[in-house]
Amino acid sequence: MEPLTPAVFHILLALADGEKHGYGIMLEVRATTRGQLVLGPGTLYGTIKRLLQAGLIVESAEREDPGINSERRRYYRITPQGRVAAKAEAERLQALVQAACAKSLLKRPRTAAGGA
Repeated sequence: MEPLTPAVFHILLALADGEKHGYGIMLEVRATTRGQLVLGPGTLYGTIKRLLQAGLIVESAEREDPGINSERRRYYRITPQGRVAAKAEAERLQALVQAACAKSLLKRPRTAAGGA
């Protein structure tokens, strides 16, 4: 599988824990990257269009509480195929981090038990 672009990966990552509308995706990407990646509307919606066409995300038809959400907002959710693509990219990135650690570019992450 080819590596994903940063915009594609971050959109899939934003949708991995539940459906969101476009502005919600933009906010999550900004927060997740600590402001290092800010998706403008053109990039966001162009990428969403490509993800829809590729079957990696779908537009959600139902709302948990339709009265709360604006009817103009479109909500998106990740598909099983999108989840596979995001997982493959996360594993690719994890391998790069491990290689950077092995070359002393990064410190090895501590384990949950507090070991080195």
